[in-house]
Amino acid sequence: MAISIASPRHLCAGALAAAALIPGPAAAQTPSPLAEWQYSSGILLEQMFEPNLPTWRIRVGPTVAFQPRYDGADSYATQTGAAIDIRYRDRFFFSTGEGLGANVLTGPNWRVALGAAYDIGRRSADDLDHLHGLPNINPAPLLRLSGEYVVSKSFPLVVRADVRRSFGGDNGWIGDLGAYMPMPGSSEKFSWFVGPTMTAADSRYMNSWFGVSPAASARSGLSTYHASAGIKSVGIGVSADWEIRKHWLLSADAAFQQLVGSAAHSPITQTRGSGVFDLSIDYDF
Repeated sequence: MAISIASPRHLCAGALAAAALIPGPAAAQTPSPLAEWQYSSGILLEQMFEPNLPTWRIRVGPTVAFQPRYDGADSYATQTGAAIDIRYRDRFFFSTGEGLGANVLTGPNWRVALGAAYDIGRRSADDLDHLHGLPNINPAPLLRLSGEYVVSKSFPLVVRADVRRSFGGDNGWIGDLGAYMPMPGSSEKFSWFVGPTMTAADSRYMNSWFGVSPAASARSGLSTYHASAGIKSVGIGVSADWEIRKHWLLSADAAFQQLVGSAAHSPITQTRGSGVFDLSIDYDF
């Protein structure tokens, strides 16, 4: 994901020594080592532990990220952006992490959400030394279907599945399966989460990002390569939030991703392992 933005984790008291849940930063909708669950970690837990939430929840603030220029790149860039997270009850949301959407099905410990977002793609200009001659992956809208389930209040492990389809750009399907939970030491002022993630994609997506056609090979000098559908990457994420004063939150995310399978062996891939770190200061209205 080539642009830095933020996603919500909200404050609530609960299990594991009153595990608090607050929003923090995330990245935009292009490939990044950031785990999908980090876009919205804590939302479902917040609704479980704090049933009397305000009708409107609004959070905004600046954010900065240090992350790879594109999936598989060995060079990094520092990017800035704005964090916006607006939620109406437990139904509708507008977030720079999750996009514009709604929780179409909800239960006491689960939710299914449908949303629309925007993928900014990849440009050869991002790395002319390596991507020269390869076609751009154009920006495109995408639809997202996600589901989350919490095991229980006494064991607040959240399991999340997410599938996305781009209309334009790579024109492919990509999905994630991940889990996270609040760690010991979380409180109403400080919270942190840790969890793994796995990402898989179809052949159209994989070839857009990691394949090299004969024509692109002739222009770029890279070997012709066909990327197969399957698991793209595995990784782990850590998210932490600190209420520095009333209404003000300091949030940070870090994640590591290891490309596997066709993505790892692509001539476009310069490094299989990459990380990301981002930081935001959010004001909670």
